Amino acid sequence: MPPALLSETCRDQAALWLWPGQALYVGPSLRLDIHSGAVSCLAVGVDAEFTVELEHGPRQRVRTALVAARVRHRIVAGGGRMAFCYLDPASARERACHRMMRGGPDVAHGHEHEAELVRLAASLEGDVPIPEARRWLDLAGPDGLAGSRDPRIRRAAGRLAEPAGQRLAAKELAAEAGLSVSAFLRLFRAETGTTFRRYRLWARMLRAATLLETWPDLTTAAVESGFASPSHFSSAFHAMFGLRPSALFSQRVAISVAGRPEPITRK
Repeated sequence: MPPALLSETCRDQAALWLWPGQALYVGPSLRLDIHSGAVSCLAVGVDAEFTVELEHGPRQRVRTALVAARVRHRIVAGGGRMAFCYLDPASARERACHRMMRGGPDVAHGHEHEAELVRLAASLEGDVPIPEARRWLDLAGPDGLAGSRDPRIRRAAGRLAEPAGQRLAAKELAAEAGLSVSAFLRLFRAETGTTFRRYRLWARMLRAATLLETWPDLTTAAVESGFASPSHFSSAFHAMFGLRPSALFSQRVAISVAGRPEPITRK
């Protein structure tokens, strides 16, 4: 069964904030069937509790749940609003979030800041700027990256965010930083909280979302953001988040990308 699209009656409530290594969606439940993704998902019932169903496991009725990457599951949320926070499993933020919850490695629940996460998520709408949405992330799980980043890694991350940066290889950026490839990769992970390869994939996803303002068709955005083809982009998006990009971006959703001051509204 293909994933259902956003509810026709609630589509104006959908909002998406994107950063390298993390994404936050607030709006109607995406009503996916049993699926898994390459990233972990922190689900928060904004209006009510929801049910987490594992493909081969028990059901749990909860208000907050962290489902690990590659775990096949389904979230049944009824008609209320949900917050879905997608976290790279290699990130410090994902590990911090898991430590603040109870449960095993596949599904954790009962975030220690559950009530505050619910309260703040209820106020997150499409016009909320990136810094305010990031405060929600910091409550969900601090990334431990306070302070100034190493200037060599800051330049490398900036290069990846450039229009053609998504095609850059670690070898090239390591040379620019005056480091061996192995030293560059170690420092990059230490400074960003995730691996270079994963960071670059997130940069491509962010670039595609940004391009939707100028090229409102996914085909052009996919190619311009460094994917080999539209099908490559669709497959990578599905592998990461568990749904096809058309199931999200074809709906009315306010998109805010790190580095952009204003949200983009896709109609």
